[in-house]
Amino acid sequence: MARRVVVHVGLPKTGTTYIQSVLWQNRDRLAEQGILFPGRSRRQHMRASMVVREHPGVDSRAKDAARAWDDLVSEIAAWPGTALVSHEFFGAATAEQAARALGRLRRPAPADPEQGAEPASAAGPAGADEAGSAYGDPPGEEAEIDLVVTARDLLTITTSYWQEFVKHGFAGQPLAEFPRPGGPAFDEWGPAVLDLESVLRAWSGGLPPERVHVLVVPGQDAPRTSLLDSFAAILGFDTRGVDTQRAKENTSLGLIEAELIRRVAPRLDGFRAPLDRGVWIRGYLAHDQLVPRAGERFLPPPERIEELRRRSVEAVGYVRDSGFTVHGDLDRLLVPDVLPATRQGEDVTDAELLDAATDTIVGLMEDVRRYRKETKQLRRQLAAPPPPPPSPPPSRWHRLRARLGRRTVEEGEGR
Repeated sequence: MARRVVVHVGLPKTGTTYIQSVLWQNRDRLAEQGILFPGRSRRQHMRASMVVREHPGVDSRAKDAARAWDDLVSEIAAWPGTALVSHEFFGAATAEQAARALGRLRRPAPADPEQGAEPASAAGPAGADEAGSAYGDPPGEEAEIDLVVTARDLLTITTSYWQEFVKHGFAGQPLAEFPRPGGPAFDEWGPAVLDLESVLRAWSGGLPPERVHVLVVPGQDAPRTSLLDSFAAILGFDTRGVDTQRAKENTSLGLIEAELIRRVAPRLDGFRAPLDRGVWIRGYLAHDQLVPRAGERFLPPPERIEELRRRSVEAVGYVRDSGFTVHGDLDRLLVPDVLPATRQGEDVTDAELLDAATDTIVGLMEDVRRYRKETKQLRRQLAAPPPPPPSPPPSRWHRLRARLGRRTVEEGEGR
C-alpha cells in the first residue's frame, strides 16, 4: 500500500497541463525515486475524475472508462512509496464525493472485478481494519494524504477557462456570463471548479491544514520551471536533469478567433462527441489554425471584473485564516486594481470575422493539399511490389566449395 498519496485537484488553467505532461514523460524517473504516477495514460486521471464526480457521461468516453478510478486505486494499493493523482476536473467534486475518494486513497485496495465499476465505501472493504489491506499492510495503517491546489487570480482563470470552453465548441455562454450557475454538480464547466474556496472546502475536510497545499502560480517574470519545481518539492521529486522541452502548454485564442469559433461551432453537427470536440474543434481548428494568429487579448466587461475581484478577496482571506500551507505569494491571487480596457465579443465586426475566416480557409486548403499528396504517396508505396528478399549469406559448405574451385583453377593455370 502507498505510504503517501498526493492528490492534485486543479484549479484549471493554472499550469496543470504543463505539470502533468512533464511528470508523465518522466514516469520512469519518478518510479526510481519511489513515486508512482499511475494509469495507462494521463487521460485515465480525467476519466477517474468523472467516476468520482458520478458523471453520467463516463461510459461514452471509452469501454473501460467506468473502471478508471478503481484501476488507479488498485495500482496505488500495490505501490509501497508515494503516489500521485492529478487532474483539474477533480475540483468539481462535491464534499461528499471528495470524502469518499480520499477515504479510498487512505486505505487503497484492489478492485473486485466482479463488482464492475461500483465504488467501494470510503472505509474500504469489510474487515480491512482487522486484517490490514490485501497487500499485507498492518491493521489500521493508512496512507498520508497531501492535497495540492494550484491557483491564480480568478479573473485570469475565468477568462482562460472560457477560451477552453469555446475551443471545445461550446458557444452558448458569452464571457460576461461564464460560468453560469445552476448546472449539474458533476459539470466540469460549472462555477465550482474555478472557485478556490469552494474546491478547498470540498477537498480539505478531515485533512490536517498543514497537509493542504495552495500553490500560487508564479509570475511571467519567474523562470519557466518555477511552477514545476514548486510542485515537485511538495511531491518529493528531484527534477535535476528532467527534460521539460516537450512539455505541453495551452495557448490562448484572440478575441476575433474566439468569436469565429462561436459562429462556426453550432453548425458542426457531426462533431458533438467528446473525442471530436477535443481532436477537431479544439486541436485542429483552434490550436492549429487560429491560435497561431496571436490575436487580440481580452477581458470580461467591467461589472464582471468587479465581481471576480470581490470573490478573489474572499478566497484569499479564507486561505489566510485556514492555516493551509501556502507556496508563493497569496497577493498574486488578487485581481489587479488597474487593468487595460479591452473590447468585447459584440464589438468584433463582420469584416474582422471575414478576414480571420479567409486566413483559416487558406490554411485548410494547404493542409488538404498536403494530406492528399501524402495519401497518394502512401498508396503508391502500398501498391508497389515488395523488393526481393536479400540473398542469404553463403553457407560454410558453399564457401569451402568456392575456395576449392579457385584453388583448382589456380593449379591448372600453373601447369
